Amino acid sequence: MPDIIQLLPDNIANQIAAGEVIQRPASVVKELIENAIDAKSTEIKLIIKDAGKTLIQVIDNGKGMSDTDARMCFERHATSKIKKAADLFSISTKGFRGEALASIAAIAHVEMITKTHEEEIGRRLLVSGSKVTKQEPSQAQSGTMFSVKNLFFNVPARRKFLKSDPVELKHIIEEFKRVALAHPSIFFSMYHNSQEVYHLPASNFRQRIVAVLGKNVNDKLVPIDEDTEIVKISGFVGKPEAAKKTKGDQFIFVNDRYIKSNYLNHAIRSVYEDLIVKEAYPLYVMYIYVDPAKIDINVHPTKTEIKFEEERLIYNYIKVATKHALGHYNVAPTLDFGSNTNFGNPIDNSRSFGKINQEYNLKGSQSYGDGKSNFEKSNLKAWEQIYDGLQNQSESQPSDAQQSFTIPSKISTEDGAEISKIEEGKAPYQIHNTYILSHIKSGFLLIDQQAAHERILYEQNLASMSSHQRLTQKELFPRTIELDNAKATVMQNILSKVNALGFDIEEFGDKTFLIHGIPAGLAENHDATHLMEKLIDQYVSNMELQLGIEENLARSLAVSAATKRGKHLEVPEMKLLIDQLFACEIPYKSPTGRRCIVTMDLDTILKQFIG
Repeated sequence: MPDIIQLLPDNIANQIAAGEVIQRPASVVKELIENAIDAKSTEIKLIIKDAGKTLIQVIDNGKGMSDTDARMCFERHATSKIKKAADLFSISTKGFRGEALASIAAIAHVEMITKTHEEEIGRRLLVSGSKVTKQEPSQAQSGTMFSVKNLFFNVPARRKFLKSDPVELKHIIEEFKRVALAHPSIFFSMYHNSQEVYHLPASNFRQRIVAVLGKNVNDKLVPIDEDTEIVKISGFVGKPEAAKKTKGDQFIFVNDRYIKSNYLNHAIRSVYEDLIVKEAYPLYVMYIYVDPAKIDINVHPTKTEIKFEEERLIYNYIKVATKHALGHYNVAPTLDFGSNTNFGNPIDNSRSFGKINQEYNLKGSQSYGDGKSNFEKSNLKAWEQIYDGLQNQSESQPSDAQQSFTIPSKISTEDGAEISKIEEGKAPYQIHNTYILSHIKSGFLLIDQQAAHERILYEQNLASMSSHQRLTQKELFPRTIELDNAKATVMQNILSKVNALGFDIEEFGDKTFLIHGIPAGLAENHDATHLMEKLIDQYVSNMELQLGIEENLARSLAVSAATKRGKHLEVPEMKLLIDQLFACEIPYKSPTGRRCIVTMDLDTILKQFIG
């Protein structure tokens, strides 16, 4: 039998290794910036083109490299960070595995220009697919410049799976923010397509946090400071009102290295259990310092996972320190994410919901009759029977118990079944202020009010962007909203689409936007600034789903503005919600994939009692 095991060529082995270290452009950014920090740089500049697909350039003023070091740095397992195995247990540098530059060089075209502070002339190297194609003397400033072009040029399968520019840019910004927050004493700047995204002068921790996360967090930060024999904990946690329903402002650093740890995150979140709603995420930027000999960071090539020798103790210290910080500043529960809905205040729900319906030109279900699919028109025609004679009933002002509510025939559900009609039905009613129950001839319907309203708003938003005919409710005085650098960049790219939804927003410069108006019907029940912040947060969190801009915005606004579970609805509101839901093209699924409708027939109910 012939031998079948053989050594892989170096270029293939390097590409395989690169797959673990370099997953996307953001991975290159992380590795190059961390190398610049290890080189004792005080200024680091990041330049990106086309979200890193065309160019990633990192320029630093660090120590630079000699001729030999410049050549050696691209070899696998070549590093200046460790000398012997024992060094693995007391690592204080960002890198140590000697894989990053070799991995980058294996899958991209790399140019490096470097010079030490003692030299007058530097050197320039060109590397492509792990091969050094040129090495020559070059004029250079002290420090190192890496230019990475055409990432994954020789791994087309990997390049094909890169996501859109906004998504890849989002990941790059996340990595940049993590490194910048960990090292406030270093000047950082970032440019994307010749536009400056971040300009972060050297500062203290609080100033850096505010510069990265936005000025609006400054008065929401609560300092934390605990020093024990085992661990030192410092940084800031957010007041409850700084919590959001989307992740992103949670940072834990161990010895100035960003880490991912569900265990330690739980220690902080558990303190907020009685302060914020369950679905919200508190703000925190926490710096933990422990003896390097008592942690192991050699767990994964990305070096974002750490094993602690005394993990349980550190968990308890973090929990206690967070409690002390919040208690010292007399923080009390203040959040109520369910208060902003699209159905008005409980005192006058019927009036406000009717106004929304009128302003959107969606009274009843007649406005859905034009330009819709046969599926939708079929549902529409059937559901128009709901309000037959309703006006006459309203004039005679019967009680809720006397009002009839009939479900029309031939309404298609997701699985193709039809909801049968009952001639003399009953008014719908609410279960736990969350679900709407309505009788049908064969049993009953159960509707998730939040999922249903998201579906209604989602289709309205898509329609308004395609027709550009949505009404705008003007603000009495313009509202100012200041976004952090990352969100401001996103907002600039989607501003025209946002205005097509019925907003009237203009850029005011320096990451600031003026809100002159919001979609008609939302103004009465939503603070313009808060609604805009929620919309941007939802849009950014949806970017990974590879939705188009229009679909993402339509979905984001629907989720942000929809009535929430736990909101009490009056009978007319429930009827209107059901009417509008079944006039939708896809009434049985919310835009986030949740089911809007559950049906239960009498036979199934009977079986539950027979046993």
